[in-house]
Amino acid sequence: MNTLPFSASAIVLVLFLIFVLSSAIRILREYERGVVFRLGRLVSVRGPGLILLIPVIDKMVKVSLRTVVMDVPPQDIITEDNVSIKVNAVVYFRVLQPQKAIVEVENYLVATSQFSQTTLRSVLGQSELDDLLSQREKINQKLQQIIDTHTEPWGIKVSNVEVKQIDLPQEMQRAMARQAEAERERRSKVIAAEGEFQASQRLADAARILSDQPSALTLRYLQTLREIATENNSTTIFPVPIDLVKPFLNLEKGKD
Repeated sequence: MNTLPFSASAIVLVLFLIFVLSSAIRILREYERGVVFRLGRLVSVRGPGLILLIPVIDKMVKVSLRTVVMDVPPQDIITEDNVSIKVNAVVYFRVLQPQKAIVEVENYLVATSQFSQTTLRSVLGQSELDDLLSQREKINQKLQQIIDTHTEPWGIKVSNVEVKQIDLPQEMQRAMARQAEAERERRSKVIAAEGEFQASQRLADAARILSDQPSALTLRYLQTLREIATENNSTTIFPVPIDLVKPFLNLEKGKD
C-alpha cells in the first residue's frame, strides 16, 4: 500500500534534483563568457569551462566574444552635391567587456546596428559624390572611428567598416559614362597630338641635318633605292640628279 506513494515521491525528488543540477551547472565554450547576476546584482564574469551557479538565486547571461559581421541595410542618402544614392555597408566588431555589453545597453547588437545606420547617413550626406567614389578608404576609416568611439562605453570594439556598394540613379550612371567616354577621347587626342608634335620635331631635325650635309642626303637617297630594289622584283630606273653626284665629284677633284 505504501509503495506507490514512495515511488511518486522518489520520482519527484529525482526530477527536482535534475532541475537543480541543470540550473546550477553550465558549460561555456572558449569564445563564450557568462555574466552572472545574483539576486539581480552583477557578481562576476565567468568562463570558459564549467560554471557552478546557485539555483534560483544566480542568473547567467552568455555573451559571445567572436567577431560579429553585421550588414548595414541600404540607406537612402542625399550627398552634399544633391545626388540621391543608396548605400549599404558592413561592420566588423566584437565584445571586449561582456559586463558592459549586458549592463550598459539593452541589446548591443540592435544598438550597434542602429547607430551604424545613422552614422552612415550622416557621414556620407556630408560628402560629395566624387569623394565617395574616389576616397572610399578615407570614408571607411572615418566611419570606423565614429562608430567605435560611441560604442566603446558598451564594451564593444569596432575593428573595421566597409562601404560595400553605392547605387547611383540611371541618369547619373549615363552622365558618368558620357563623361568617362569624353575623357578617354580627350586623352586619345592629346596623345595623338603629342605624337605628331614629336614626329614633326624629329623630321625638322632630320631636314636640318640633311641640308647641312649634302652627302648625307645622297646616302639616304641611295638607301631608299636599295630598299625599293629589294622589295620589288621588277626593274626600276630612277634618274639621278647631278646635284646628288656633285659632292662626290668635288671630293675626287680635291684628291687630284
